[in-house]
Amino acid sequence: MTIHREGRTLLFWLLIALAVINYLIYYFMPDAELLANTVLLGSVIFYLIILQFFRNPIITLPNEEGIVFAPADGKVVVIEETMEEEYLKEKRIQISIFMSPINVHVNRSPIKGEVEYFKYHPGKYLVAWHPKSSTENERTTMVIKDSKGTKILVRQIAGALARRIKWYVSAGSELAQGGEFGFIKFGSRVDMFLPLGTEILVSLDQKTKGARTPIARLK
Repeated sequence: MTIHREGRTLLFWLLIALAVINYLIYYFMPDAELLANTVLLGSVIFYLIILQFFRNPIITLPNEEGIVFAPADGKVVVIEETMEEEYLKEKRIQISIFMSPINVHVNRSPIKGEVEYFKYHPGKYLVAWHPKSSTENERTTMVIKDSKGTKILVRQIAGALARRIKWYVSAGSELAQGGEFGFIKFGSRVDMFLPLGTEILVSLDQKTKGARTPIARLK
């Protein structure tokens, strides 16, 4: 387990700030032992909560052609046929994974391939399960094409708490299966749009692990 790069600077300055706050209480209010201990305990708990947001488990990347792996840790909240309007312009099977604040927030490529399309969309911060969050919230859209020409669209979606989407790819980038392509601070949702006829290997409410849970088998 390591700390993700997105959290290192924040965690450093947060540690400094909490240390200063606790020092000032002990220095200026030496007799307020109960207050000092309460603030110290609260500081430790708060720091550990923020620390777990940025954990980054060390995993062995998969290498299974034809298998689509989960792009994120979380829970499957949508499996349905829908029309993808932004880029593919065709009916697809949408699978959505909700990332809660306690999940690992690293986003990983479900397949090996080349990024054919990438775009960032500013937007709102509706709760992640809102029906319009996929089209109205701040989000990114990425289309990955594998060696057989199969295309999968992956969308990072910000939510009410997750207001910072990070991405590390652009059109033309090569991604390994399970390779890191982004990060959503404090959770939210990742959508995938798979070709019709794809064999779905998960069910609603199933828990997933990024790059470790098989989501589907391509035809």
